[in-house]
Amino acid sequence: MRALQYDRLGDPEDVLALHDVAEPHPGPGQVRVRVAFCGLNPADWALCEGLFPDQEPPCGIGLEVSGTVDEVGEGVPDDELGRLVLGPVPHGTASAGAAELAVLATWTAVPEGLDLAQAAALPMAAETATRCVDLLGVAPGETLLVHGAGSVIGRMAAQLALHRGVRVIATAGPRNAASLRASGAQVTTYGDGMVDRVRDLAGGPVDRAFDSAPVAWAPPDTPPAPDGVLPDLVAITGDPDRVLTVARPAEAARLGVRNSAGALRIDALPQVAALAARGAVDVPIAGSYPLAEFGETVRRSRSMQAGGKLLLVP
Repeated sequence: MRALQYDRLGDPEDVLALHDVAEPHPGPGQVRVRVAFCGLNPADWALCEGLFPDQEPPCGIGLEVSGTVDEVGEGVPDDELGRLVLGPVPHGTASAGAAELAVLATWTAVPEGLDLAQAAALPMAAETATRCVDLLGVAPGETLLVHGAGSVIGRMAAQLALHRGVRVIATAGPRNAASLRASGAQVTTYGDGMVDRVRDLAGGPVDRAFDSAPVAWAPPDTPPAPDGVLPDLVAITGDPDRVLTVARPAEAARLGVRNSAGALRIDALPQVAALAARGAVDVPIAGSYPLAEFGETVRRSRSMQAGGKLLLVP
């Protein structure tokens, strides 16, 4: 079968290639899926560059898929065969989700009303947003500031918080402002003057702040970048412990801000998929590409201007 692999560490545009590889088979408690769509994430490019240096290439990329179960492992009922499912794909093996076939250890049925493209876009955003909102401990009736709410994770976090009865103030650019307002969030721009704009909108305390604005992954030995937005978020909430970031761990450590480390919330997938089927949450799809056109997805994703999830179609 065909699979997208990196055979050495380096720039994704240099090291990724389509290869013919052996078909994977599910182990105990696993299923194999004939992939309909594979969602791509910044973590895929970080894997190519050495996010987990102990993983020896060749390795596949693609951490989330939707598709049809075509083989089951020991202990999995045969009635899973033929089911439409979505789920995260383990990494560090010769093939992952950007392939014709993928093995899943965790999966959930695609609910009626959710198309397979949206289903493939959900797992990583649903897991990360649920984990971060829960770690922050924001309660119904409180106010949550989501900085970078135009990102896939930020948008999902804002929508999940709104669904829980939390008041959401979001920072986003003009491209995403209207849809965030339509979901129930109050929206302002980021940049100079953000602290005052958020305080004016809040008209009172902002209980928690979530920094979901994406940044490019850098190796651990990279010199620390100057402090960015986190001091502003601390000023808005009044307490670094009330701020959580998903992408700035070194800066967070310097300032006493919380990071997103915690147990993965794969258990959230069925609930979030059901919400997506009802239209209560969504992930914008910026484009779908045949597997052979993966180079364009790399370029668009790494520009941080894609405007939504990019999908590969094996």
